[in-house]
Amino acid sequence: MTAPRRIAYQGEPGANSHQVCLQHYPEAEAVACASFEDVFAAVEGAPGMQPSADLAMIPIDNSIAGRVADIHHFLPGSGLHIVAEHFLRIRFHLLGIPGARIEDIRTVHSHVHALGQCRKIIREHNLTPVISGDTAGAAREIAAAGDPTQGALSPPLAAEIYGLEVLAEDVEDEDHNTTRFVVLSRDLVEAEPGKGPVVTSFIFNVRNLPAALYKALGGFATNGVNMTKLESYMVGGEFTATQFLAEVDGHPSDTGLARALEELRFFTTDVKILGVYPADPFRRD
Repeated sequence: MTAPRRIAYQGEPGANSHQVCLQHYPEAEAVACASFEDVFAAVEGAPGMQPSADLAMIPIDNSIAGRVADIHHFLPGSGLHIVAEHFLRIRFHLLGIPGARIEDIRTVHSHVHALGQCRKIIREHNLTPVISGDTAGAAREIAAAGDPTQGALSPPLAAEIYGLEVLAEDVEDEDHNTTRFVVLSRDLVEAEPGKGPVVTSFIFNVRNLPAALYKALGGFATNGVNMTKLESYMVGGEFTATQFLAEVDGHPSDTGLARALEELRFFTTDVKILGVYPADPFRRD
């Protein structure tokens, strides 16, 4: 895959998604998008328009909040492919305007999930939480307000971008707070077999038959394939039409996984490989 010129992410400059882009694609221009829909459109190309980005950096799971639901809505029908994964340890700092002191802070602004993940410092300083649309956007808002009684729970990068002071570091309640990101591309670029650990992601629909899911997954067990993710969600508003997103260790060219996928197709419809990509070293750690 050629080096990307532009990589799109959801959020404002300074968001965690922006941080991951800078870490893993430092030569590419990171493009902020207001919504996940805008991120997908930037890479796919909106109707009648050329794509404006080469890759997308998308959060898909968080160790505390669970799956990012919007992604499961957009990904299956997007036509994009997963080409990489990256894990980011989520860190939140309490930020204030220059000259502010932590004892001055009365309200704290952030995304609703961040507020929920930093309850200890909110209680400790008797702060009033204020919901913002984005963690980095909260930093931008208090920088613009210039009020020393307003603080933001934001990633460290946001302090640098918006000229804020760090009043308290790493204030998240859990030190295992980690988000997994996947990188999406218009081109299907598969990891080479035999070059290290590989993850294969795919979706499928189970036939509406008794024990269909049990039979569909049996081939992975009998062929010694480790399944690391299996999530279901409805499609088209039908309670009987369930789609599954699955991830397994291994390459589709591996004998065991090839046999398991062949058996899967007997009991399912619309099996689609979303990506075959190198496993991030975080998985080993």
